[in-house]
Amino acid sequence: MARLLGIAIHRERKGVMIPLTSAEVTLELGVEDDFRGAPGKRQVTVLTREGWEAACTAAGTEQAWHDRRANLYIEGLDLRQSDGRTLQIGELQLLITQETDPCERMEALYPGLFDALLPGWRGGVCCRVVRAGRISVGDEVELIDDNR
Repeated sequence: MARLLGIAIHRERKGVMIPLTSAEVTLELGVEDDFRGAPGKRQVTVLTREGWEAACTAAGTEQAWHDRRANLYIEGLDLRQSDGRTLQIGELQLLITQETDPCERMEALYPGLFDALLPGWRGGVCCRVVRAGRISVGDEVELIDDNR
C-alpha cells in the first residue's frame, strides 16, 4: 500500500523547507503557506522515496528528502511516465502534469546528485490540484485515471 511519508513547504524562493504533519491543499494556493502554490503545472511537487533513495545511492550520498525541495514525499508507487494520471491522497486529487527536472541546487547540495536524479523520473513529478483536501502524513496514496 502506498503512503504519504512527508509534507514540506517553503515560504519564499530558496527558503528553508519546513516539514509539516498535515496540510490543507487548495485549488487556489496549493499546499497551504507554500510560496509556489499558484495554479499551474508546478503547483505541487511529489517525490518518491524509492526514486530519492536510488538517486542518493547513485551519487554516493545520504540527504534528507526535503533537500529535493518537494512538497510531498510518498512511497510505494512508480511515477515514471505518469503524466496525465491522477494521484489521490484522501480527498485530495492531483493531476500529474510532468516530470520534475532536477535543478542546479541539487549539484550544489552534493556533486553528482543532479545527474543521479535524471534517470527514471527520480526527481519526482509536478502536479496541479484538481480537488482540494486536507492531508496528513500516513495517508494512503493511490494512482488513478489511467487514460492511455
